[in-house]
Amino acid sequence: MCGIVGYLGQKNTKEILLNGLKELEYRGYDSAGIAVLSDGEFSSFKAVGKLINLEEKTKNFTTEGFAAGIGHTRWATHGKPTELNAHPQVGHNSYVVHNGIIENYAELKKELLEEGVVFLSQTDTEVIVHQFEKNLQNTSNAFEAFKQTISELQGAYAILLITKSEEKTIFFAKNGSPMLTGINAENEKYFASSDTPLIGECSEVNYFEDGDYGYVTQNDLVIYSKNNVKKEPSFTKLPINKLSAQKEGYRFFMEKEIYEQSSVIADTLLGRLSENKVLFDELDYNFFEGIKEIKLCACGTSYHTALCASYMFERDAKIKTSVEVASEFRYRSPIMSKDTLFVVISQSGETADTLETLKIAKKAGLKTLVICNVDNSSMVRIADRAILTRAGIEKGVASTKAFATQVTVFWMLSLYVAQIKKSLSQQEIEKQIALLRNVPASVHVEDTMHERIKRLSKRYLHGHGFFFIGRDIFFPLALEGALKLKEISYLHAEGYPSGEMKHGPIALADPELFTIALLPQNLLYEKAKSNVEELSARDSTICAISPVIFDKADDFIQTQVREHYMLEFFEMMVVVQLLSLEISIRLGNDVDMPRNLAKSVTVE
Repeated sequence: MCGIVGYLGQKNTKEILLNGLKELEYRGYDSAGIAVLSDGEFSSFKAVGKLINLEEKTKNFTTEGFAAGIGHTRWATHGKPTELNAHPQVGHNSYVVHNGIIENYAELKKELLEEGVVFLSQTDTEVIVHQFEKNLQNTSNAFEAFKQTISELQGAYAILLITKSEEKTIFFAKNGSPMLTGINAENEKYFASSDTPLIGECSEVNYFEDGDYGYVTQNDLVIYSKNNVKKEPSFTKLPINKLSAQKEGYRFFMEKEIYEQSSVIADTLLGRLSENKVLFDELDYNFFEGIKEIKLCACGTSYHTALCASYMFERDAKIKTSVEVASEFRYRSPIMSKDTLFVVISQSGETADTLETLKIAKKAGLKTLVICNVDNSSMVRIADRAILTRAGIEKGVASTKAFATQVTVFWMLSLYVAQIKKSLSQQEIEKQIALLRNVPASVHVEDTMHERIKRLSKRYLHGHGFFFIGRDIFFPLALEGALKLKEISYLHAEGYPSGEMKHGPIALADPELFTIALLPQNLLYEKAKSNVEELSARDSTICAISPVIFDKADDFIQTQVREHYMLEFFEMMVVVQLLSLEISIRLGNDVDMPRNLAKSVTVE
């Protein structure tokens, strides 16, 4: 997702900022900008699209002597990807860059507007710089104003701010979004969202903890904890390889992305949940007016998301829902009625088959919605409305965090429709909102769990195939688990509804058929258990994933006891992802770049 860089020193500030932003391109972005404060004057440049556009804008700009500079690659959350919405955001005498989401920006903005402040952008970030300048008028110095501003913000943020009132200072704050700082031998100060921009510039860095804030000057690095206690920096050595730094110590990007699911789901939820309702600023409240059916259309992993969504829409929103494979739908001469909401799902927003179905729906006059990870993609531009999943760039070809954030969006969207249709009680909606807030914790990877799966994986490197089985919403999760294994291990795997075993597939059961059984405690446990027992009786090798000990399993991966089946769903999702990963690694495969596959399928 968004990237931050900062520099305070004597070198070529422009080049340091631009080079730093290049190292953060892998995180994904739709616009970029820099601001430099030198000799009491600001120079600021912003551009939509790739960094080459920003480089072109700054080609005649040079920096000499001491300067404070901040830069940013933005991935849109509030406001379209435009130059006005790109960071840095400006006040009268200050600039700010920010990663994350300010949850209470609407309240702060309302107060500032009432006081006559003029806003130039649609972003939540602009609130920070105006709030700072408001506080600066009523405090003794810029740091006190910054400290007060941070105390007034709710949400996730990594912030760098520069101001003319302290022109040789960069103020910083970190809460929920990554940021670190480094110092070189010349005592120059660097900031970034990850290690890579600082490799070659600094040998040691300090990783900020949540709640840390402070400032740097030519001579000082001052850090305060969330309890307002001054603390000493804790420096650690940087890795020397930039690709390794992008992987942040993980063996593969896919592994890193599995571990990232907790933080990106938190980003997906930010600003979309209040105590008693789901909020989607992207949708007008009357968007679902006249809609009697939802048709979901997607390919691959996104198709499995659509299947998950169909269970949630029909169960909670009580609205008829159908799911289509995009590559089939486009050639089927489908019957389409205007009381149907047509929803397409795509990580990239460029998937060729899905894009064509969206065009067909638009031509037929249907209301359209896209669930996507990439703003300004073709689908986002074409659809009537778009909801972004905020997963950040996903480098592993086999999708993990994109699937997790898509399912999270649909859980919220099903509750959003339920609010409108009043198909759930207010008490049930509030209960599920509380459950949604627990999803990031349910996908957190425990070391003991990962180690258990790593050891167990060596038993699953042969055989003539895998069945992944589950009931209800765990059936599409079984499909997704099988797809992950196929994609990166090249072993044959199929996903089935547990109850379908006796209708043919059980003929394959023998010790060399591995069954990965999803057995949630809170949803049809006894039914699913009996289906697994049928396979066990035919000598299939069983790997059960459940919070409930299953004595007929050859292998057992115990998940935590959860209060709701959806929290079990997300934990089991992580388990099947890790199992596929570890089997593939043992087979010596390139996990991130599996053979014959591409990340974005832009041809038919």
